[in-house]
Amino acid sequence: MNTNRYFPASRPRRMREQDFSRRLMAEHKLTVDDLIYPLFIVEGEQQRESIASMPGIERLSLDLLLEEAKELVALGIPAIALFPVVPAAKKSLNAEEAWQPDALVQRAVKLLKQQVPELGIITDVALDPFTTHGQDGIIDDNGYVLNDITTEALVKQALSHAAAGADIVAPSDMMDGRIGAIREALEDAGYVNTRILAYSAKYASSYYGPFRDAVGSAGNLKGGNKKTYQMDPANSNEALHEVALDLEEGADMVMVKPGMPYLDIVRRVKDEFGVPTFAYQVSGEYAMHMAAIQNGWLAEKPVIMESLLAFKRAGADGILTYFAKKVAIWLKQGA
Repeated sequence: MNTNRYFPASRPRRMREQDFSRRLMAEHKLTVDDLIYPLFIVEGEQQRESIASMPGIERLSLDLLLEEAKELVALGIPAIALFPVVPAAKKSLNAEEAWQPDALVQRAVKLLKQQVPELGIITDVALDPFTTHGQDGIIDDNGYVLNDITTEALVKQALSHAAAGADIVAPSDMMDGRIGAIREALEDAGYVNTRILAYSAKYASSYYGPFRDAVGSAGNLKGGNKKTYQMDPANSNEALHEVALDLEEGADMVMVKPGMPYLDIVRRVKDEFGVPTFAYQVSGEYAMHMAAIQNGWLAEKPVIMESLLAFKRAGADGILTYFAKKVAIWLKQGA
């Protein structure tokens, strides 16, 4: 005799028996509106460069970027995030190339806003692609990243992106006070509707390796790390403090990076602040998935869709993912 007095009156499996009832009770749903596609860009024409550590992802010259952007609009993807590959000759200690009006990102933004104005353009505000040492800021003689002088450079970079037409500037550097400085500069320059997506909880993670290969900063970093400014993976409460500061300084949206290993942070941020909260399924996460998929260890479509649904369940409003285009195609096909 069953001693559970609620059984069989309560059988949760009843609702799981058929597809229609599983759909009716689903608490979260992934749609194309949740997707942001990160794209790597290079100089030249008709340039399409593969990235060994990120199978299926390519660096694109601006003419091919435009073709890609038009495909993404047709798929319904709302926004892209641009990341430049900067030639070694244009890198420097002080990263001056980052805010030149005719630099790669600035030209890309102008082209895209002219040709596909409906596509949201997010630009990365950080100096690591432009520095000879691969750090996200300007360093002293000991290699320590200097906060305030770096913030001054980031303000110049953000203003140059806004002038080019960027919809959203996304400071990913983790300098103290940079959101307030950028917001004030944007307001003073009349860019009152340029949004700020703050990488508020960016961790000093080991999952970034393939990205650094993609933008060509791994060799410049030479085995160094970013622990003096990016967050310690051991910390959770600190993330809430960082988010609170960025919101107070004028951030419109906040980012948690990386994604899946830090979904607890996404949940805490969403519960605590209730603001637009984004997460980045970073290059290392992509590489792990692809390695397992290509080896036949995981089924491609189900595992990718499950991974992204986990972001939604954790509270993410938008997801930066290298799977965005693939997923948008599946969703259009009725996945």
